[in-house]
Amino acid sequence: MSRIILFNKPFGVLSQFRAADGRRGLGDYLDMPGVYAAGRLDADSEGLLLLTDDGRLQHRLTDPRHKLPKTYLVQVEGVPDAAALKQLRTGVILDGHPTRPAHVESIAEPPDLWPRDPPIRVRQTIPTAWLEVALTEGRNRQVRRMTAAVGLPTLRLVRWRIGPWTVAGLAPGQWREAGNLEPDGMP
Repeated sequence: MSRIILFNKPFGVLSQFRAADGRRGLGDYLDMPGVYAAGRLDADSEGLLLLTDDGRLQHRLTDPRHKLPKTYLVQVEGVPDAAALKQLRTGVILDGHPTRPAHVESIAEPPDLWPRDPPIRVRQTIPTAWLEVALTEGRNRQVRRMTAAVGLPTLRLVRWRIGPWTVAGLAPGQWREAGNLEPDGMP
């Protein structure tokens, strides 16, 4: 049976066990030989990172052919209008290719979200807004690049859910075992 670990990756932590240049990595939080990250989150992103001891499952969790949705809570600079939301939903051109359609909604500030350390930069004259973005692909820095393409730079990016798993109830740096079950609907 495969082990699946849910880890709430803090801001500034690399998605690798050994970090260089004095930066923090997964090894600063987890001592689990034989467990590896299934996917990545940039150092300046936070939230859910899945780890497993099963290479086959690791591949299935990250392979875009399986279209396992990843849901992000995104604080952007500016207030999205209907045109920006439509463009994000239908696809944005990145590196000459359109993104897959995405589920994108304007949401209120998430009440259960932990404070970021360090806090985001705040400019008194520019409002911010929150979006929920669900993707079934994972290009490099995709959410940040998509919101920038429609004039809404990302200030904070939190991966909240991957398929059936969520980071709810985990503080930054905490982890829990999801059990030895594979996710519903995984091929």
